[in-house]
Amino acid sequence: MYLIKDMPINERPRERLINYGAKNLSTYELIAIILRVGYGKTSAIDLAKKVVADTNTISELRNKTVNELVEIKGIGKTKAITLLAAIELGERLLRTNQELIQICSPNNVFDYLKYDLRDLKQEVLIVLFLDVKTNLIAKKQVFKGSLNQSLVHPREVFKYAVKYSAHSLILVHNHPSGDTRPSEYDLDVTKRFKEIGSLLQIEVLDHIIIAKNNYLSIKDYVNKK
Repeated sequence: MYLIKDMPINERPRERLINYGAKNLSTYELIAIILRVGYGKTSAIDLAKKVVADTNTISELRNKTVNELVEIKGIGKTKAITLLAAIELGERLLRTNQELIQICSPNNVFDYLKYDLRDLKQEVLIVLFLDVKTNLIAKKQVFKGSLNQSLVHPREVFKYAVKYSAHSLILVHNHPSGDTRPSEYDLDVTKRFKEIGSLLQIEVLDHIIIAKNNYLSIKDYVNKK
């Protein structure tokens, strides 16, 4: 383990970016550049490798909070804020270059979110907010944990629906077990959200469960019963 200043110049992340371009750097090298310095005798590269190792997938990193990141030894609040800001900026740049995403079917939802959810080790609830033509307005993670143990309050969802002036929304969560079958709690949550959405005139179109490489539409599941 040695510091970046002790590395050959042509192997240092910043010099590699200049010589080969950002696209040719590894994830940990890009993170090391953002972190700038390590701590003690731990280099920024070794710290970046630890950040990568402590997340199941790189897509999970963007869902980390400042408090979760500072639990990693060597990541203080400033480093955590800088890292999350860089991730958000990258996502915003990407979104500005994207065409409108229209969500017309459960398969559209799966294609859009499968890489975000299929490899996670714990349950995450994401809400897709749509306009009157079912074009995606916003994607928001509103819950992380076990949906069977903690109450997901509709207030946390519908406050964003109002904020985004959404015409409708779709609930999406993952089953890390790989089993797409909805639990009784999943069904109850869906029913409760649809009832509240009806009162607010914000339609809950569906609730999609993503499990590994499969998905299930609770709307279709209920209609077939």
